[in-house]
Amino acid sequence: MKRTLILCTALILGLSSCKENESHASHNAHSSETAVLAGQEAVQDDDSNPDIVKLAVATPDLSTLVTAVQASGLATSLSNAGPFTVFAPTNEAFGKLPKEALERLLKEENKSELGDILGHHTYVGVLKLDQLSDGQKLGMVDGKSVLVTFQDGVPTIDGAKILGSVSASNGIVHLVDTVLLPK
Repeated sequence: MKRTLILCTALILGLSSCKENESHASHNAHSSETAVLAGQEAVQDDDSNPDIVKLAVATPDLSTLVTAVQASGLATSLSNAGPFTVFAPTNEAFGKLPKEALERLLKEENKSELGDILGHHTYVGVLKLDQLSDGQKLGMVDGKSVLVTFQDGVPTIDGAKILGSVSASNGIVHLVDTVLLPK
């Protein structure tokens, strides 16, 4: 009887432990599944340099751009390996647009148009400031080109001044003072 009691206790403890491990495994599988379903931008990594999307999210002056990237569904694309060069309009740059135009673009039915505009701000590859030259044309993700010119030694992209640059894990972000509209 004593031996049976010990075996039953061991069996109950063993099953309990298995159940707990299944619960942890299920939770971990669910967390991984959530990250996969949410896309690369959902991956938590506080040790590496941030990707372009995480960098934008952490920059208060790019909150309108972050809203536009999320509304267009491009957060996953801009979180991927790249490399990308993004000419990121500041909140002030978006403020130059008519309010109605921005509100219209952020609507679900205009997702494609918004994606094209954001694609016009994105170049595949890394272009640092010292790699830009006067008169240079850059082929953007939307299939159209932008023109690099220099004004008083400061590079502009289709007339938008580059205000500053920050490296990301998957490219570089150049803050610009104007929204680039495809022609």
